[in-house]
Amino acid sequence: MPDSGYPWPIETSRLDNGLRVVVSEDRTAPAVAVNLWYDVGSRHEPAGQTGFAHLFEHLMFEGSVNVAKTEHMKLIQGSGGSLNATTNPDRTNYFETVPAEHLELALWLEADRMGGLVPALTQETLDNQRDVVKNERRQRYENVPYGDAWLRLLPLLYPPGHPYHHATIGSMADLNAADLATFQAFHQTYYAPNNAVLTVVGDAEATEVFALADKYFGALPARDDIPPAPDGRTVPATGRPAVEKVTADVPAPRVYVAHRGYPFGSAGYDVLTVLATVLGSGRGSRLYQRLADGERIAQPDLVGAYGVDLAHAPAPLIATATARPGVSAERLAEGLTEVVDELATVPVTAAELDRAKALLSTAWWRQMSTVDGRADTLGRYATQFGDPARAADRLPAWLAVTAEQIAEAAVDVLGAADRVTLTYLPEETP
Repeated sequence: MPDSGYPWPIETSRLDNGLRVVVSEDRTAPAVAVNLWYDVGSRHEPAGQTGFAHLFEHLMFEGSVNVAKTEHMKLIQGSGGSLNATTNPDRTNYFETVPAEHLELALWLEADRMGGLVPALTQETLDNQRDVVKNERRQRYENVPYGDAWLRLLPLLYPPGHPYHHATIGSMADLNAADLATFQAFHQTYYAPNNAVLTVVGDAEATEVFALADKYFGALPARDDIPPAPDGRTVPATGRPAVEKVTADVPAPRVYVAHRGYPFGSAGYDVLTVLATVLGSGRGSRLYQRLADGERIAQPDLVGAYGVDLAHAPAPLIATATARPGVSAERLAEGLTEVVDELATVPVTAAELDRAKALLSTAWWRQMSTVDGRADTLGRYATQFGDPARAADRLPAWLAVTAEQIAEAAVDVLGAADRVTLTYLPEETP
């Protein structure tokens, strides 16, 4: 494969009701990926309605006008396909990969739950899925060592009232307090064709997909008064670090160091992506070499750094390490911050830069190697930036990053003044 660009065709259309349709034909195998991005995530949730976007990810599998409860999944899997859905602060997406002859089935199913969920939504279904989300919160966040780190980091990074202040899982109090009519109104507001992007990648011609999209989605009405998400691009600088220490049932001290960087999709975020790879990806990274292999204060498989792909705010860059036995949290935090700080003063070498770009190239082409990976990527760029073809810019942007740009970004972003430090301490045993 080439080092840059997007070596498959991309064709787009827009239905009269505003639904954007993206098609990338690939005849390599008789399969198609259908991916539907809705421009609604936790950042859109009004006060008192946190967790709604994520709950709808569950409710959308619970039946619609023409499809009984659990039948969506049975129909796709019975046709030899796979399916799932995810929610994050920026969006909710629903996706299926099916044999090419079942493309029409997948599109009909997605259209039916876009336009037909509310009439089929019952109090029983709502109460059942609320309980499912509560259990998910317990299993993923509350009853897992370090599981609530993201729930704690977001309020430290973004002030109250900021659209990224709360996590996607939301508040159980908000979910419990809302009645059926409130949830129905949320769906009718955001699950509209003019708030969505339908992407189909694989063994299908664009003209066929456009015709099927119009057949099944074309009669769904547009929503003219979709409220814009709150503006999260500005986060007031406090001029002082935010620090939280948590004593919990964890096996060893762990430290997270986080900074607000640049929005996903920006040139600055591309630089920070390479920076994070140099800092904390794999055994050749600075964090591993210094803390795990050199000073031996961090557990080798529990040290790293990564950015979070938030597109409408200064996105977080997070570095983390977990202590080896006998190492204090203070010593671990000191070592972690030393390595982070040195990015501004110790230049990235040519070997470090080449290694980081090789890792990112591999990750990119792994994503692009499947029809479902490409469908999700094109849907993202169409939804968040208005143009699916912008996906072709991502890898070339990473490959163009220089050591000088990394040093400049480190000075701009990784200063101690607005640093967030979250430390987990093990409970004392009798």
